[in-house]
Amino acid sequence: MSVLTHLLMFVGLVSLEATASFSPGSRSILRDIGNAIADDQKDNAFELNATNFDSVFRDTPAKYAVLEFFAHWCPACRNYKPHYEKVARLFNGPDAVHPGLVLMARVDCAVKMNVKLCDKFSITHYPVLFWAPPRKFVGGSWGPKQDKSEIILMDDWRTSDLLLSWINKQIGSSYGLDDQKFGNDHLLPNMSDHEQISQALYDIEEATEEAFDIILSHKAIKSSETSTSFVRFLQLLVPHHPSRRCRKGSAEILLNFDELCPSGECSYGHDSAVKNNTLRSFHICGKDLPRGYYMFCRGSKNETRGFSCGLWIMMHSLSVRIEDGESQFAFTAICDFINNFFMCDECRQHFHDMCLSVKTPFKKSRDIVLWLWSAHNKVNERLKKDEASLGTGDPKFPKMIWPPKQLCPPCYLSSTDWDHDEVYKFLKKYYGEKLVSSHKKNGDGGSSKEEVVVAAAAEEMAVPTNALVVPVGAALAIALASCAFGALACYWRTQQKNRKYYHNPHYLKRYNSNFMVMNTFSNNESEREKER
Repeated sequence: MSVLTHLLMFVGLVSLEATASFSPGSRSILRDIGNAIADDQKDNAFELNATNFDSVFRDTPAKYAVLEFFAHWCPACRNYKPHYEKVARLFNGPDAVHPGLVLMARVDCAVKMNVKLCDKFSITHYPVLFWAPPRKFVGGSWGPKQDKSEIILMDDWRTSDLLLSWINKQIGSSYGLDDQKFGNDHLLPNMSDHEQISQALYDIEEATEEAFDIILSHKAIKSSETSTSFVRFLQLLVPHHPSRRCRKGSAEILLNFDELCPSGECSYGHDSAVKNNTLRSFHICGKDLPRGYYMFCRGSKNETRGFSCGLWIMMHSLSVRIEDGESQFAFTAICDFINNFFMCDECRQHFHDMCLSVKTPFKKSRDIVLWLWSAHNKVNERLKKDEASLGTGDPKFPKMIWPPKQLCPPCYLSSTDWDHDEVYKFLKKYYGEKLVSSHKKNGDGGSSKEEVVVAAAAEEMAVPTNALVVPVGAALAIALASCAFGALACYWRTQQKNRKYYHNPHYLKRYNSNFMVMNTFSNNESEREKER
């Protein structure tokens, strides 16, 4: 065989391999084409397809959305991608400069599964960009002669400068392509903004998952005391966490805890051979968390707010959801969780001292709501003085006494005196109704029990940045497993209600040594029934 023949065979094999790597419908094709320019370039725009299109737009916390329809074989689309990504990096992903404001997504119309989706939006050429509130894309369509549509066909977007200028005009902003992370001009400290507080639900999820990660990384569950503290906090999260998927994840961990941590000794799964039978194999709020960024709790500087802010909001949101008979249990669970698992030693000790100062057991949910509010204000007062003397505070989010008078005028009897009834009403509404209102609009309310169970499982499995196809058989299996889990969780919750106040009575003595004994919450069976 001649040298020429060998050369031709080699060229043929290389060509065949290249053709395979760029086959139509490949989800990686845009990255492959761009690799010649930047191998480490990270896509920030969300790549959608017909299976996850509605769910991503329904569940996003963003107020606005840009949607690009393109074809992977289109040279103009390939040339436009760097411009689109340059703007997307401002709004999308864990390193976003202005997160939670604009969702930037794209759909490849050259992929067969997306053909009908692209037809609904009357796509006849590429690329095409649309603008609308995200919910308007859910189940939506667009036509050239469609009147009064909230979906707008964009113009003047041919470069990254033109695209960002168009977005700035729509939302009244002045963002620049060179903006750096934590330049949060749009997140002003206006906590009365209904949309801002509703975004805090995403920060509560982030803080819950981050707290769980800290416990794992520090191997903090290492005794019967810390084990009991963790279990009791899970018992509080399962019925009262404002996020459905965090309630579901907490219940799964609690149901398996005795096997994961026998006698309080947990295996953390650093050994890959056993990682599927350890705490590390569980995600308390879902597999796509933590995301690595906050929105409502985002500071103007990298080291401010964030996790501690999210943790406070989580505790406030729990306090306004409990019933009267659970108030002392919730207080004890929160105090011991912070004492055992909050790794800032000085902060932990201050909070512990405030817990120890309580001498009378709480009997009403109002008691713990107001105590937590008072404790938070005491912390803010102390930190405000420290930050002022050291210059370590956040200039855009200074520590303040909460709520300010302009936000709740009836809360103030005078400049220094509070109307505690009005404060309680405000806190119940602010951390309860307002906190979840946006989430309910996005599909949390009005669903049947079966839909909620299946949605919870689907929500945990969601991978928002990648296309995901779930076979019909797998979907049915997920639904059946979710229903089984729902029934098991209901049974577990009934059992927990009978025993949660009597688990490890010696442990309960820490914060109320004069009062906390085996019959803290009732002295006889009739009182226990009344509390239930």
